[in-house]
Amino acid sequence: MPSTHDQDHIWHRRALMALASVAETGRTITYAELADAASIPAPHRINKLAQWLEATICEDHAAGRPPRAALVISRNRGGLPAPGFFQLCNEIGLYQGAANGAAAAQFHQALLLALRSQLTPRRFD
Repeated sequence: MPSTHDQDHIWHRRALMALASVAETGRTITYAELADAASIPAPHRINKLAQWLEATICEDHAAGRPPRAALVISRNRGGLPAPGFFQLCNEIGLYQGAANGAAAAQFHQALLLALRSQLTPRRFD
């Protein structure tokens, strides 16, 4: 049986592939859909995913890329990521504002446009 580290590595790769596919098609994906696509094991699948997405935000920001996590939205937030996405973007200086409202929606749309125009699936590796 694979170790927890090995299992995490496997679902991380699946999540990256799912994000690449989503970026390529110009769609977004919900947290639950991405957890399913990556086959993240229970318990606390969404929490595991959220922690991983936060790490990718920091990695992408350090590399000068728009955060891939912008592709992941909350089912209950009208097409926006969860508040933690905006909080982390605030903390790293990528965004200054609230996690909801017009400014958040504009920031999110700008990130989606940047992802779709600047990133290709090969660059997710």
